[in-house]
Amino acid sequence: MTQPATMRGVYLTRHGGPGALEWREDIPVPRPGPGEVLVRVLAAGVNNTDINTREGWYAAEVTGATGETGEGVEAGGWSGALRFPLIQGGDLCGEVVAQGPGVTTPARGARVTCPINIPRPTQDNPVGFVALGSEIDGAFAEYCLMRADDLHDVSDAPLSDVEIAAIPCAFGTALGLLDRAGVAAGQEVLITGASGNVGLAAVQLAAAMGAQVTGIAAPAKAEIVKEEGAVEVIARDAQLPEDRFHAVIDLVGGPAFPAFIDALRPGGHYAVAGAIAGPMVSADLRRIYLRDITIHGCTYQSSYVFARLMDMVRKGEVRPRIKATYPLRDIARAQADFQAKADAGKLVLLPQETAT
Repeated sequence: MTQPATMRGVYLTRHGGPGALEWREDIPVPRPGPGEVLVRVLAAGVNNTDINTREGWYAAEVTGATGETGEGVEAGGWSGALRFPLIQGGDLCGEVVAQGPGVTTPARGARVTCPINIPRPTQDNPVGFVALGSEIDGAFAEYCLMRADDLHDVSDAPLSDVEIAAIPCAFGTALGLLDRAGVAAGQEVLITGASGNVGLAAVQLAAAMGAQVTGIAAPAKAEIVKEEGAVEVIARDAQLPEDRFHAVIDLVGGPAFPAFIDALRPGGHYAVAGAIAGPMVSADLRRIYLRDITIHGCTYQSSYVFARLMDMVRKGEVRPRIKATYPLRDIARAQADFQAKADAGKLVLLPQETAT
């Protein structure tokens, strides 16, 4: 194909509300260098991470629940200050359309995806990574530039482009949590925020592992959580059982944190990758160390975790729930609908629809 000089896409110009997003039709299309490929974006998922980054929620001075914009913050990325303008979009499904020097795989025409948090470990930082749509430009445009060895070929997966775009953040995060917590067949697992995208993915994956899954969700969404594999759903404001679960997979944080710890049996594992109810928590440390509770902070994922997930995707062993699709131009509406959390299921943006 003849590579165009410019493309349509969305720039993040600063931290803040939807007004920080700028639709552009004159963004330069990057050229792949050695070891790189140019990917035409087929679909891009909407997720909390992109919204949190846009809002500056990762800034130390922002201590409330997600959804509180950090207007005026300067270092609101997960690792500090970001460069602007930035193309966000951590959930990618695309097609390789050009290869840089030395690249033979993935082949031109291959359908590809990648983790939202791409491992970049170093001797000084063995859990180092860069985030797609944060440190490097992501999928909220018609094209994105990627390192070839960061991509996974999913050409033969029995999932649509939209479904592939719903996998990286939700299922990658979920499998990382379950892996770190050592979840295995026969164990009892409690999953908070179980009706969200990561929560539903965690329910589906844990049930497939043979675990007995209990989800926490609003009663109106309980049946959906059960459809994904939960055997029990507890309302968000209900009292939790104590000393019961082998693992707690937490995406919520906030005031309920002590109850999540108490819900673990002695020797249990608490794994966290979200704090939508608030990042500031309190706990009785005696309930942690006297009961030998292990706490896992889960953002970095080893390469084998995502590779394992891609094997499951190619075999059709996982399938995300899709709620709606939007033209990329309508990103502000899609993110507002995502934050409203009225319905369960992934929202996905389609760059190609913007051309009509």
